[in-house]
Parts: sequence; structure tokens; C-alpha cells
Amino acid sequence: MKRVVWLGAIFVFLVGCGSDKKPQEPVAAVVNAVKVIEQDLPWDMEYPAQVAGSLDIQVRAQVGGILEARLYDEGEYVEAGTQLFQIDDQPYKVALEKANGALAQAKAEEKRTQRTYARMKNLRADNAVSKQDYDNALSAYEAAKANVQMAQAGVNDAQINLGYTRVVAPISGIAGKEAQSVGSLIAPEGASGLLTSMVQIHPLHVNFSMPSSQFNQLAAGFTSGQISLGKAEQPTSPEAKEAYRQADANDVGIYVEAILPNGNLYPQRGKIIFFDSSENTQTSSLEIKAEFANPEHRRQLMPGQFIRVRLVGATYKNAILVPTSAVLNTAQGLITYVIKPDNTVEARPVEAQLQGDMYLISKGLQAGDEVINGGLVKIHDGQKVQPTLQEFKVPVKEEKVQPKAVDGDTIAKMEQEIEAAEAPDAQALPGATDVAASTPAAQ
Repeated sequence: MKRVVWLGAIFVFLVGCGSDKKPQEPVAAVVNAVKVIEQDLPWDMEYPAQVAGSLDIQVRAQVGGILEARLYDEGEYVEAGTQLFQIDDQPYKVALEKANGALAQAKAEEKRTQRTYARMKNLRADNAVSKQDYDNALSAYEAAKANVQMAQAGVNDAQINLGYTRVVAPISGIAGKEAQSVGSLIAPEGASGLLTSMVQIHPLHVNFSMPSSQFNQLAAGFTSGQISLGKAEQPTSPEAKEAYRQADANDVGIYVEAILPNGNLYPQRGKIIFFDSSENTQTSSLEIKAEFANPEHRRQLMPGQFIRVRLVGATYKNAILVPTSAVLNTAQGLITYVIKPDNTVEARPVEAQLQGDMYLISKGLQAGDEVINGGLVKIHDGQKVQPTLQEFKVPVKEEKVQPKAVDGDTIAKMEQEIEAAEAPDAQALPGATDVAASTPAAQ
């Protein structure tokens, strides 16, 4: 019985001693934090794109015959009017001679009927011939004049066909591979009439698409004044300044930059020349076409090439910005953890859109708010934290323009060396050496 009393006393003593201790508070988590900033933000939008020539045409024969010579190097740049092919012209020369002979006969008949008509006119005035004879002479003269016109048309037609035996470049551009070999019998109709193709590379066209949702956002922001389409900023590098001047970007609110496969910028800036007025229902996008100058006919951008383009010139006014590491994407939406003055955390939902490595906040935050930056999955609402404030700035876009030595001279020298290493490929039939020799490309 005494043992039970002693154990009870000990228990009461221990309970009484424990009741004097306070529960320990949880240790505040050390976190990184940034301040929400407000400033104008360029809205540079990137899209996949494909390069195309401003003109892409087929060069076809307009008369038939034996293809005597090819007078250009495949894949070279040729000026408009340069002779590309020679078709056997002997049959057309003969046809022209016949047409000239027919014209001479028609003119001789016209003179004969004219003299007869003049005599009949004088005799009719004296009533020496009947009116029937006079009318016959007049009709014969008028028919002879019509025959002269027909014969002249035949001469013109023969001259045109003879001229078509010289197939010339209709545009300035890159002449493609021959479609018909020298010695082939060609016809203006059908597949045999296709001789080659040409593509104009100054200027170049770049085709891309803008998602309709993005266009609607851009239009709504412009209407509300949140987005401005002002003048472009002056670049800093000498190469970009020259491209800026050539593109006359001072007068352009929106312009296009072409990003080459190596990540560098194409030296010339493009302008939008086509913006589709209807949406592509299959892709929910709008087609856009930009034009880029290529005055030296370089092949940094080539038709058919896939690149990326950047639409530059739109600016968010007074944008509320946080780094992407300060926003957590949950099943309920985007949230940030705002640090209150007592260093406790408030989980706050936000509405935002991604802009590079930042979020542009449209609802939920204001400039000066402190938010946790990183490690958000370990944070919960109401948690006590010990913040370490970090500096957050909008990164400055670096102009990345190819050096001139790579963009221009090196590529041009490489092309010259490649062309010099190739055997001359102007072809001609044995009987057409005079035609080939008279053309610089064949020499």
C-alpha cells in the first residue's frame, strides 16, 4: 500500500514540474526573396518560320525543237535577260524567210490592185466603165490591203518564234538545275517544255504564323493602352546600326528579326508585308509574311530554309514582373508566396503569362511586394520564414549580329572557290559552238 502512495506522489510531482515549460516555436525557414518590380517590358515574340524567294518561277520553252546548248552554270546567280538555253533556230529562220516572201507578194498584189482601182476610178468619172467593174476593182484593192496586214502578222509571228529559240532569264535570281539535257527534243506543251526554275533572292520572303490567342491579346492590350507599338530602340553595335538604318526602322513600329540556325541575327531587319485577315481554322493562327533585303545576293538565308523569327516593337507599359522561380504552377492555378511584414507567408493566387524567364503579372501582385524566390514546393501558407532579399532585374537583350567577316566576305570567297573548283558545265551540241562561244557563261 505504501508503494502505491509513493508512486502516485512521484507522478504528481513530475506532472507539476512539466506544466511550467512552454511549447517550443518552429524555427523560421531561411528563404530567398525578391521584390516585385514594375517597368516597361519589350514583348519580343518568337516563331518558327520558313524562307522563300520573293519570286519562284519555272522557265519553259515557248517553241519546240532540239535543245542545242545550256549557257549558264547551274545554281549561279544570273541577271534578268541573260541567255540560259539555245533551241535549234534553223527551222524558225526558214519560217521567217517564207513569211517575208509572202509579205512581199502581198505588197506587190496590193500595188497592182491599187493601180487598177485608180484607173477604174477615173473611167467611172467619165462613165466609161460600169459601176460593177468599178466595185470589183475597189474590192480587189481592199482585199489586197488586208492580205498585206495578214502577211505582216505572219512575219511578226515568225520573228517572235525565232526569238523564243533564245531562252533568257525572265528575272534576276538563282538559276536551278536543268530539267532537260542538251540534245533533247522539247515541246512547249507538256513536261518536256520545262527547262529549269529560278528563284529571286533579293528581296527574300519569310513566312510564319501567330497564334490567334496571342494576336487577340496583343490587340486587346493595344486597345486598352497596356501595349504600345512605338518606334524601335536604337541598337548599339555598328553592324546592327547599319541594318537599322537600311531598314528605316525609325519609321517602323513593328519589325522582324531573323534568327539564323547558328543563333546569330541576320544583318537586315525585315518588314511585314502581309498580315492575313482571316484565321486558319486548322491551326488557330494568322499567317504573316515578312520581307528581308538581300542586296548582295548572299546565301545566309536560303529559300526553303527553316529558321526562327522575332517580332519586335510591342512594349508592355508598366508591366508587373517576377522571375519564373517565384511562381508555382499548381492544379488550382498559379500561386506566389508573399512575405507579410511579420515574416509569415501568404499563398496568393495570381494571373500571369510567361515572358522568357519571367512572369508578367496581370492580377494578384503589385510593385514592391516581397515574394519567395525558389524552393516553393517546401513552403506552405502561414509559415514563418527568414527572408534573404535578392536583387531582381529584367535582363538586357544582347544584340547578337554576325561579324562581317563571317556574314559576307568569307561566304562570298567560299562560293567563288567552290565554283572555281568545278569544271565548266556549259554544254552545247557540236553544231552549236558559235552560239556557246558568243555567251560569257560558256567561255
